[in-house]
Amino acid sequence: MEVGYLGPKNSFTYKAASYYFDDSLLQPYASIANCLSALKKNQVDYAVVPIENSLEGSVHTSMDGLFQEKDITVCREIILPIQQNLLVNDLTIIPKKILSHPQALAQSQQFLETYYPDVLIEQVPSTTFAAEYVAEHPSESVAAIASKEAASEYGLEILSAGIQDNRFNQTRFWLLGKELLNHDNRLPEKMTLFITLPKNAPGILHKVLSAFAWREIDLSKIESRPLKTELGEYYFIIDVLIHDNIKLVEYALEEITLLGAKYQQLGYYPIVIKE
Repeated sequence: MEVGYLGPKNSFTYKAASYYFDDSLLQPYASIANCLSALKKNQVDYAVVPIENSLEGSVHTSMDGLFQEKDITVCREIILPIQQNLLVNDLTIIPKKILSHPQALAQSQQFLETYYPDVLIEQVPSTTFAAEYVAEHPSESVAAIASKEAASEYGLEILSAGIQDNRFNQTRFWLLGKELLNHDNRLPEKMTLFITLPKNAPGILHKVLSAFAWREIDLSKIESRPLKTELGEYYFIIDVLIHDNIKLVEYALEEITLLGAKYQQLGYYPIVIKE
């Protein structure tokens, strides 16, 4: 068995994947798109990708990629605390350039604006890629925003620790597959739906949401994303909290289908929260 993840090793996605799988089973991929493609083509059995950060919201590459795939399901949700750190080769270095993944840069925006307002900021494919680059270019005045594990892996110094804008910074990761994974006995706690509305139907979004509301079904997330067909056309991402209400959820789905909406059930899965 092989499990793809957004690499390289010691990325935050690697940490999430390591919760369920031995290191020998993990296969890094350079992008989320490559990771999803490997799962689609059966090159890996499972894949782990970031879905949403508490500071910066959804990871659109993941959501839009999954919207296009009809045979991939969410097996687990893993929530990790995220601590970003400014890493350098030498603590005496004054950075002239800071590298990191776009999400990590956005999560540390206040720190960067306060302490490094005139420093060049450069986006790279992952936080670990940034750390690796810094380690391989000791003569450059360059720093990386990455995890403490990346600092240890590449022999870097932590110039500033915990630089994320909020100490409660967390990221949701999804363990994806084409069949369910029976690694624990946790009960499903959430269902994710992609919903597409019929055209030219006034009030249709209100009617769809009402199908859940009057049944007192909790929705923990509602987000729109462009269909990328024409301006003004969207699909909706809805997270439904599951308790003992699965029959009510099924009835709600029947109702929105009768209203002309189409839905894709992406998963019905348990949640693991790491401290």
